Amino acid sequence: MVQLTSVHPLFAAEAKGVDLRRSLADAEITAIVAAIDRFGVLVFRGQHLTDQQQVDFSERLGPVAFTRQMDRPGHRLRIDPKVGDISNLDADGEVMMGENRRRLDALANRLWHTDHSFRRTPATYSLLSAHAVPSSGGETEFADMRAAYDALPASKQAALAPLVAVHSIETSRAAIGFTDFTAEERAALPAARQPLVRTHPGSGRKSLYLAAHAGAIEGIPTPEGRMLLLDLTEHATQPQFVYRHTWNAGDLVIWDNRCTMHRGRDFDPTERRDMRRTTVSEVAPLLPQTEIS
Repeated sequence: MVQLTSVHPLFAAEAKGVDLRRSLADAEITAIVAAIDRFGVLVFRGQHLTDQQQVDFSERLGPVAFTRQMDRPGHRLRIDPKVGDISNLDADGEVMMGENRRRLDALANRLWHTDHSFRRTPATYSLLSAHAVPSSGGETEFADMRAAYDALPASKQAALAPLVAVHSIETSRAAIGFTDFTAEERAALPAARQPLVRTHPGSGRKSLYLAAHAGAIEGIPTPEGRMLLLDLTEHATQPQFVYRHTWNAGDLVIWDNRCTMHRGRDFDPTERRDMRRTTVSEVAPLLPQTEIS
């Protein structure tokens, strides 16, 4: 059965005693879900999953969403389209350099975010596996949004409770100067309304629901809303709320997007970093979406 060891005082744990390459019993899946509910981030070392094994395991946790691919239409994909290519490698397995579109878009992964909050039906879990890692750097940092919420004054919690944020993939990319979206891409990913505070269905805990994708708060002037989002992000990513994961090849890390944020860290761009992500989706939007044009 799964054995858990905390890796941070507030959240995140290393899970041992389970081989994710095999088909797990329902009781094992239930135990893993309960552990994610509790810790928000689970680290599985030495798994060395194939893409299909990662997809199979992910599908035990819920419906797997196709990850947005930033290669131009007609370009070959390096891996299964159900698996997001979070690497710095092109379709031939060579390191991407210079003006490569996917490389520039992916730089926004170094901003604090939660996966798929820009989609009207957002993500529950993300599963990221390491196939090749650079000699240094390239860590992933996670922030516990439950602890960050708990640390707010009660008056602030009450003020945030009814607020709705507008999330868009264009917002996070504009923050780094990336605006190279086609009309088809813009139409496929319209802005999404998301609650600023969420209650986790498994743990019952409230958390801030933030991301670099959020660019406005409904009912608040845009500059004021953005300043609120920046202030909350600064609060939520203080060192006491953050776990930094240093990757080894073969690691699989699962995180719950409903109660954490994360960001990638810098590394030597000439070195290979082959990371592959599957993303499990909610089954429906959290809020009505018809008000967004």
